[in-house]
Amino acid sequence: MSDLAPLVVRIAVPSPLRRIFDYLVPENVLNDNPEKKADIGCRALVTFGRRKVTGLIVGTGTTSDFDINKLKAVEQLLDPAPLLPESLFTLFIWAANYYQHPIGDALFSTLPILLRKGDPLPDSSQRYWQLTTKGKGLGPSSLKTAPSQQALIEQLQTRGKVKDATLVATYSRAILSSLESKELIEALMVKISPDCQDNILKEEALTLDSCQKKAIDSIDDHGFNAYLLDGVTGSGKTEIYLQVIEKTLRYGRQALVLIPEISLTPQTEKRFRDRFHVPLVTLHSGLTDKQRLTAWMSARSGEAKIILGTRSAIFTPLPNPGVLILDEEHDQSYKQQEGFRYSARDLGVIRARQENIPIILGSATPSIESLNNCEKGRYKHLFLKHRAANAIQPEWTLIDLKAEQTEAGVSSSTLLAIKQTIANGHQVLVFLNRRGFAPALLCHQCGWSADCHQCDSRLTVHRARGRLICHHCDYQQRIPHLCPTCKGQQLIAAGEGTERSEAYLQQCFPTTKVLRVDRDSTRKKGAMKEVFDIVDSGDPCILIGTQMLSKGHHFANVTLVAVLDADSGLFSPDFRGHEKMGQLLTQVAGRSGRGKIPGRVLIQTHQPEHPLLEMLIEKGYSYFAAQLLSEREL
Repeated sequence: MSDLAPLVVRIAVPSPLRRIFDYLVPENVLNDNPEKKADIGCRALVTFGRRKVTGLIVGTGTTSDFDINKLKAVEQLLDPAPLLPESLFTLFIWAANYYQHPIGDALFSTLPILLRKGDPLPDSSQRYWQLTTKGKGLGPSSLKTAPSQQALIEQLQTRGKVKDATLVATYSRAILSSLESKELIEALMVKISPDCQDNILKEEALTLDSCQKKAIDSIDDHGFNAYLLDGVTGSGKTEIYLQVIEKTLRYGRQALVLIPEISLTPQTEKRFRDRFHVPLVTLHSGLTDKQRLTAWMSARSGEAKIILGTRSAIFTPLPNPGVLILDEEHDQSYKQQEGFRYSARDLGVIRARQENIPIILGSATPSIESLNNCEKGRYKHLFLKHRAANAIQPEWTLIDLKAEQTEAGVSSSTLLAIKQTIANGHQVLVFLNRRGFAPALLCHQCGWSADCHQCDSRLTVHRARGRLICHHCDYQQRIPHLCPTCKGQQLIAAGEGTERSEAYLQQCFPTTKVLRVDRDSTRKKGAMKEVFDIVDSGDPCILIGTQMLSKGHHFANVTLVAVLDADSGLFSPDFRGHEKMGQLLTQVAGRSGRGKIPGRVLIQTHQPEHPLLEMLIEKGYSYFAAQLLSEREL
């Protein structure tokens, strides 16, 4: 029996209980697998109630507030080193306290799923293949009957050793196994080196204008500062991000870049990969569990120099953080609305302060909160007042729907403008922030409406899927053919959604591609890329979609933006309703005229004399937001 004091660990488990639990670490658990540690930040397998669960050690000691003899024992230690650095651990604890959420649930909700399940950490080494001595002596025609094997041998002869993933992308596993069994090639594990490369650039940075230079010069790379990069749409904010990241990489540090939507990932990732010759990973919910764990481990080890992700990426462990960039900082998508609720933007500022690194919050339509922080001196306000490359801001026009005939939400004036734009060889973006075919199904005979049986919200008609769907709780049912109340047949799909407007525009322009972009049409993997490939080709087409189209996309040949319904934000009960309306209209308008051809923006409304719309169009978002801020301070 050992005379050493017992080791007590305090463990957070994924549960709704707002406390941590003491467990005893038996000597046999420590001795049986000595490379696994009982340190803060390591996982442990424990009995919790009647289940065995994976928990995270958040404290260690030799005493407990409970009788040590009654403490349950840790079943197994799982990690050779802490999963999270101390600074990130501190952030989790702060967030759990601030957002009033159980610490165990908070910690585990942001870890890769495979780690939550207790899977071992993947080896940080990478598998490579190289020629054996026998393989090096192989003649040029020795494998002439197996051309694929010969090609693989020649590739290894040229390059020395090649990553397993690179070879598998071209050759089958069977070919590798065959050559290995012939003792012509052999596998070796190479430890990942986090060292920074000298040749970090693939292409040179763009020349900055005077406003961009002033903004870059104002950003201090050393120490914490929060910068609000307030630049009009198309002003070159991304180029500033890229040049700040370049400086960070040259110091051998990592850059964490957050974007609000998965749909922005392909475009942003391409821009970064075209510029930098360094490892880059993406982190978002569209990845498989294995892909997400691999990317997370690459960031944690320091191999990945640029980490691009959506809101949950704010919790990614980084050994050498250098800068945190949060694009479209105003976007509501940065707020987690279910489970562990948090604001990735606000946590980004807290994390940057704890890591003592700068954070850049970029937006063409900054949130009122961020503008207030600039006024109070908490953030430094950087301005980009003009579009890059001398591009011209689009011209806005209000269309009074009271004086127009409409079909599927499209007015006659808007239809004519679309026709002219397509005839000129340009592209059109039609914005309707309402997915589905129609927002309501009504009975014309008795007035019945289709409501959700679970939450009493109105069900939305999705004709393409033949379903009525609740956009709040996701309850679904088939579209009925008869009214369930009066058995009448006069059921009406009332109102317009993107499906209905898409069908109408395709009917009006049968030889033009009409591309719908909303959560329904982009569910399939690669669907968003297919749409953007068509848009990037420059061929005339009509894009119709929800707010997914308003965020950060660069469509060089879009010269007309049509907003079908600007009224929904004018009478919102939300105290942020007017702010959101101004941001949304400004952002979607900013997709127009980003190339050489000036753009136009058509705003359909029943309230063309509304003072908020007039203020936004005549004075711009900065003045509009300043007025809202002064009202909110009253």
